[in-house]
Amino acid sequence: MKHLIRGRVLIDGKGGSIDQGAVLFEGDRIVAAGRAADIGVPEGAEIIDTDGTVMPGMFDAHVHLRSPGTPDETGMHKWEMASMSYADMSLRAAYYAQQTLRSGFTSVRDLAAPGGTIIDLRKAIDAGYITGPRIKACGMGLTVTGGHMDEGGWADHVSFANMTAPCNGADGFRQGVREQLKRGADFIKLNTWVSYHNSPTRFWRQEMTEDEIRAACDEAHAQGVHVAAHTYGPDGVAASVRNGVDTIEHGHWIDEPTIELMVKHNTTFVPTLTINDVHASYAVDNPNLAEKYKRWHRESSAAKWKTLELVRKAGIRVCTGTDSGFQLENGKWGAYELMLMVKGGFTPMESIVAATASSADMMEIEAGRLEAGKYADIVIVDGNPLDDISILHDISKLRVFKGGVAVQ
Repeated sequence: MKHLIRGRVLIDGKGGSIDQGAVLFEGDRIVAAGRAADIGVPEGAEIIDTDGTVMPGMFDAHVHLRSPGTPDETGMHKWEMASMSYADMSLRAAYYAQQTLRSGFTSVRDLAAPGGTIIDLRKAIDAGYITGPRIKACGMGLTVTGGHMDEGGWADHVSFANMTAPCNGADGFRQGVREQLKRGADFIKLNTWVSYHNSPTRFWRQEMTEDEIRAACDEAHAQGVHVAAHTYGPDGVAASVRNGVDTIEHGHWIDEPTIELMVKHNTTFVPTLTINDVHASYAVDNPNLAEKYKRWHRESSAAKWKTLELVRKAGIRVCTGTDSGFQLENGKWGAYELMLMVKGGFTPMESIVAATASSADMMEIEAGRLEAGKYADIVIVDGNPLDDISILHDISKLRVFKGGVAVQ
């Protein structure tokens, strides 16, 4: 059966908007999109009329569905991972996935979870066992022993299976890539350079060697998948880009020479403005937090706007990602990222493109655009986000379809 949604405004996801637009879909695919007058009313089609806006389902390109995202960080802490079974973690992640879908985000990219928890969640959603967004999952993030995603502090007699994925040396990271892909990962995450708190002027430090970065990227690309890197600072971003990383996550303190390198290598940027903004608010107001950590948050908060301005000016592809699951509850912050992009100088349309077509292209999902052949992932908005982007933050004003099916 065909379904026709007609709205006062249609946003196509590619940067265009049409007054009195419509989208026609049958099954899980779009048949046509454009001016309502041109599409007409096919015989037997179910019609949905709205005085608001019709737009593509949005993407959150950086989430951690396995975590509750509590402000005090306990939801991201290693103790919770040690006390929950991975099955329990996957079941809880299913709840956060459903919240995310209801908020208008029909696709997400998960940037690390213990074991294969989110890979298995993705399989369950794809099989139709449960409802949730389309997921691209990296499995476990690859890190050096004792690195950003291999936290220490355990007693000598304690050991865990598949909670972290430490690697060492070029061959070790090649093996790590192969192991995650064997488990079913869609892409690879590296932790190349990380935050540093012990200097008043330098806020990042090296974690992986360039040989390790290059080996991991070469192996991933040979297997046909992209590589994302948690990284900070011009040194870290440059080393990551130079050695093959496809998407830079966070990336505060990028300078102009590094921007030129990103342009040369066609690197994508996922700024994760939301976690920086919210985390900094918690940190600076926390009387128990050491001054060196507060300083890092103050400096990174200022740096992110400068980086975003340089990236926009250079025309680098930007994708929206909140880092939800880390001090942000999944499903409640996706649109805040678009609001912060607008605050940082992007137009509402540019922020929507980042959350739709740009992210869809980066994640290689046939959605993010209202055009024939794409998945019928559609959001009806009670209002016009081009006039007020914050309207997308109000879930009560959204009606969501994934693959042509209304989300309850």
